[in-house]
Amino acid sequence: MCDRALLMKAIIIGAGRGSRLEHLTEDVPKTLVPVLGRPMLDQILDALAFAGFARKDVVFITGYRAEVIRERYPDLTFVHNAEWESNNILLSLLYAREHMKDGFVSTYADIVYRPEVARDVRQSAHPIALGCDVDWRRRYVRRTRHPETDAEKLLAEGERVTRLSRTLASEEASGEFIGVMKVDAEAVPGFLASFDVAAETYRGKTFREGRSFEKAYLIDFLQHLLETEGAPMFRVDTPGGYMEIDTLEDRELADAWWRGES
Repeated sequence: MCDRALLMKAIIIGAGRGSRLEHLTEDVPKTLVPVLGRPMLDQILDALAFAGFARKDVVFITGYRAEVIRERYPDLTFVHNAEWESNNILLSLLYAREHMKDGFVSTYADIVYRPEVARDVRQSAHPIALGCDVDWRRRYVRRTRHPETDAEKLLAEGERVTRLSRTLASEEASGEFIGVMKVDAEAVPGFLASFDVAAETYRGKTFREGRSFEKAYLIDFLQHLLETEGAPMFRVDTPGGYMEIDTLEDRELADAWWRGES
């Protein structure tokens, strides 16, 4: 690993409350809800450590109940998304732009995944690498409150990603983007420049699939990069070993998902 790659940061996008977890997030942000016996954040930090990130190199984007995260994890670096109630994942991620110049691995905060996933995404030789669950559909068999139509599906030709969209037909998808992404130092300037142009062009307007720029998901911007810049991005596969906890139902199914029973 080159010297600059050693300076890479890990960014956890954790500003949201997670209202669909109902009473479980009355006093703590979503990432602190226990899954498999431990807060999701602890498991994410373990995965990032396995990928080579020390706690001092982890940036956490706070929002809802920021004080709880700061008190429990004082060794992390924090940036605050004060507008977390009115924006979404893409804009939340960009609150950490000052920490991106040497490259970064970003991760959603409401997911659990095997440590090898974070390592493999970080070590990918490609400038933009996306974690991809190729065994994703089994988790939707009994999932009624978050159907396949909500999955962040991707299409690829070999390893190269060609499309990302929730509207992709499940039968056509190569897998589901799991929310773990690497952008290396050489790709960061283009990534940020494209974001700035999109922000100027679409601020207050519809961006993709009926969503405003302010409410855009990360995959909306990644698809925008594919279409406008032809930015090369590649998938890093995992056959399971990943799950998203979005609802109370998801939490109830988590043990079975993790054991591969559904």
